[in-house]
Amino acid sequence: MSRATPSQVIEAFGREGFDFAGMADNGWFRVSGRLFSDVTPEGVPCEIVLDPNFFELPRFRLLEIPSHLPAAVPHLNANGGLCYIANGTVTLDIFDPIGQSLACLRQAQHVFDRIMRGEMVEDLTEEFYAYWNGAYCLSDLDGSAQGRQECFIVEGNERPIWFVTNNLARTKKKAELLGFTPTERTTPTYRIKTTAQPRPVPGVWPPTTVSSLLTWQSQLDSRCRRSIHRRIQQGERDRLNALLILIDSPKMTYAFGVIYERDEQAPKVKFADRRDRTLGLAILPFSVFRIDERYIAERNIPGRSTLAGKAIALIGCGTIGGFLAEMLVKAGAGTQGGTLKLIDFDTLVPQNLGRHRLGFPSLLQKKSVAMADELRRLAPGVSIEAVTQDAREVDLPDQHLLIDATGEESLGHWLANYYPRPTQVLSVWIEGPGIAVRTLLRTAQGGCYRCLWEFTRRGEMRSTTEPLPSILAGHGCEGLYVPFGASVSIQAASLGVDAALDWANDIVSPALRTQVLNRDFAQATPDGDLPIERGCPACH
Repeated sequence: MSRATPSQVIEAFGREGFDFAGMADNGWFRVSGRLFSDVTPEGVPCEIVLDPNFFELPRFRLLEIPSHLPAAVPHLNANGGLCYIANGTVTLDIFDPIGQSLACLRQAQHVFDRIMRGEMVEDLTEEFYAYWNGAYCLSDLDGSAQGRQECFIVEGNERPIWFVTNNLARTKKKAELLGFTPTERTTPTYRIKTTAQPRPVPGVWPPTTVSSLLTWQSQLDSRCRRSIHRRIQQGERDRLNALLILIDSPKMTYAFGVIYERDEQAPKVKFADRRDRTLGLAILPFSVFRIDERYIAERNIPGRSTLAGKAIALIGCGTIGGFLAEMLVKAGAGTQGGTLKLIDFDTLVPQNLGRHRLGFPSLLQKKSVAMADELRRLAPGVSIEAVTQDAREVDLPDQHLLIDATGEESLGHWLANYYPRPTQVLSVWIEGPGIAVRTLLRTAQGGCYRCLWEFTRRGEMRSTTEPLPSILAGHGCEGLYVPFGASVSIQAASLGVDAALDWANDIVSPALRTQVLNRDFAQATPDGDLPIERGCPACH
């Protein structure tokens, strides 16, 4: 069965009242017609742009925006663009371009009709930034303190970018990593909290003056409105040229700037407003993007605790530990007062490169030092310490969690004995030549790594039903090693960070977890808790 051609799709739209209108600049096809609703039975002119390859959704744009509509309506931007399906929620069937494209037309018609009838107003909350956008503001605030904040400005590719922070050194480092040179230009900045979600309101939108902004805020949160007004009036008394205000709402942060008119005639305002000349001042909306470590860690796991604020020591920065260290940082380790110690005395050599998180630029460096440098480059705000000693020579008091990613049995036994309960110890390792990966969290009542060794020595608690093969590779001065690919190390690290995050959320069961990676092997022991073995010398 042959696929429909673009001309056949255009003919199908012609039968729906949309005629071919030429080619767009990007090579797509344009058709034009009208969208109808009960409110506008005469229809509204609309243009549809179609991807000739049928990979992307058709794009709809109203050529005329009905005069009775308010400035802000859901799913319709200021240029007439109509949002009828969220990107990524559907995929066009390239083998049925006619049926799929016409289905998009019907969905667009349905959304348009609801817009014209004044429905879907609540959707404006989700579309706030479709109307409130402007200069870029990057927020790097790692706490919840309100009030005065630091701010500096950099020259972006197209326009200045404003950085707001409570730690200038940290944020300037981030700006430099982005390729920007921080300037001495600053603007007084204040952070204000609100309990209300922002959303556009019918009428003139977005607000362009202090007066219209305060009117809008009065409908959302009167207390926030008073705080905003007080800060703007203080800026007038302090003879500021500009002021930046960030508003923290429950789900997002938005911002605006106030431009004080110092060298021009005072703005004309109504007689009743003459006692407060700030009401006529212009405001500029800002598009806020959070770059603080808390937001980065929490965004993908809403409702769960991260590793922020925890003292964590990772022993081993090898093939497992390198990937695990990065995942721990992405999960919040080393942020909000927490620390991450990387402990490894070994050096990265060429033999390691095939399955290590680090690459050629880190060759012949200490693994812990190179890994710490790499993580500081990726996340400048984290607190990381590199320790280039054997773990048995390092005292690790007051750690919330010790993670052993070395895979060395003798070290696992030593840690279980040297750090008695209640110290939490999480072991992560690979079984055989990449056959399976396992983690074990020693709990207050559960067994330790040595306990598991005692069980498996008797044939119990094994990872696989089948015996694990013993395969060694390498020769000569290179030395022997167990061969497996980097993907095995990544899966071990993934199992480890999942166990660590569960621990941070007070989920300590199952303490022993296994993932079999080789399809020729079957998992012998289901995930569960490990009892203390009666003959374990570390537990008795």
